[in-house]
Amino acid sequence: RPLMFGSRTLFPSVRTTSWHSSAARDSQAEQPSKKGAGKWSIRMARSLYEWLWQHEFWLPPGITWEDMQESEDIHYPQPRDLLLSIPFALILVVIRCAFERAIALPLSTKLGVRDKQRPKAQPNPVLETFYSTRCKNPGEGELLSLAKQCDLAVRKVEKWFRRRRNMDRPSLSKKFSEACWRFTFYIISFFTGLAVLYDKPWFWDHRECWTGYPQQPLQPSLFWYYMLELSFYWSLVFTLPFDVKRKDFKEQIVHHAATIFLISFSYCANYIRIGTLVMVIHDASDCFLEPTKIFNYMKWKKTCDSLFMIFSAVFLISRLVIYPYTVLYNTYYYSMEIFQPFFGYYFVNVLLVILQLLHVFWSCLIIHMVYKFIIQGTMEKDMRSDTEESDKDEERDIIREKEKNGITYFSNVTSNGYIQRNGSEPLDNRAHLANGHAKER
Repeated sequence: RPLMFGSRTLFPSVRTTSWHSSAARDSQAEQPSKKGAGKWSIRMARSLYEWLWQHEFWLPPGITWEDMQESEDIHYPQPRDLLLSIPFALILVVIRCAFERAIALPLSTKLGVRDKQRPKAQPNPVLETFYSTRCKNPGEGELLSLAKQCDLAVRKVEKWFRRRRNMDRPSLSKKFSEACWRFTFYIISFFTGLAVLYDKPWFWDHRECWTGYPQQPLQPSLFWYYMLELSFYWSLVFTLPFDVKRKDFKEQIVHHAATIFLISFSYCANYIRIGTLVMVIHDASDCFLEPTKIFNYMKWKKTCDSLFMIFSAVFLISRLVIYPYTVLYNTYYYSMEIFQPFFGYYFVNVLLVILQLLHVFWSCLIIHMVYKFIIQGTMEKDMRSDTEESDKDEERDIIREKEKNGITYFSNVTSNGYIQRNGSEPLDNRAHLANGHAKER
């Protein structure tokens, strides 16, 4: 067979070895198949692109993308603008690192936030390998197996894992720094939103959200407000591996992803006016949540409790009263005064209703905590926090070790003091309690 090379036809010589000719034929056969696969993938991508951006999905009936043409004075949201949020998010990460090191950490020291001194686990290659590759909290059978491998008592292996887990838990200063950064951002974002929306007509008359929709030009202040919010949530995604990991770590990932999707979708569909209202409503309560954490780390209990009550009131009012009326009722009823329902209308309402269901779920948890505070007078611990394991077992181990050395500690109930006896003295086998009775040791 002749082999084609450009415009020339080359007939292979009869004396040419067979493997040369077969290799050439195989390479030539692969080229058309690769070109065909490339063309097919391009056609598929183009078809998907055309299907995704059908005007029936994004725009009300009677309006097409040709009606959304830009000019020198009129600009509309463009999906490619969202790519700017990625470099802005990286800039926020750099600013956050500088803020935490230069401001938050020194501030935590001045305000008396002290990291707890934790006993370190002794180096043990076998246990360390099991901890990093298998499990951080082994079961009883695994503890027995590890104890035999290391020639240690089961209680010592258990103590090693407890100390090792506590070593991985974040310090109070790290939690304080993270809360300070979030508080700083939420304050800036909330007041930026108020400054941007204060002179906008839809901030006071919610029907104005739909006047002229979707042909609503994008103002520069609204664009930068959107970029600020979207970049922040992208930065939270980038720093998730380094942030304080709470028990709802997976839920945090879902929340950040859903938030990024909602902001991006509202931008592409030009729901800018509704989106700005949603963002400023959510930032209002977050401004009180983070300082509540800060004062909790500072051990200012009364201030922390007072701020939590304020946060609860702002959260319940903004999420259960203002949000349903300002956003849900607005998108569901007022929008119908301007256009007929279409896919984008149903889709955005479903997303906003799902967000409201999350508000109801979180509100139930907050109401439960407020109820406990009012009835019992104590604030219930945040169930999302991954608190340090109790030191009772650690203290018990220390007492046992000291008893082996001949020192016994007795707790005095009335004075909260200690009675020490040296091992050289004869120890009585009964301990006298404050009420006059005796307890067998």
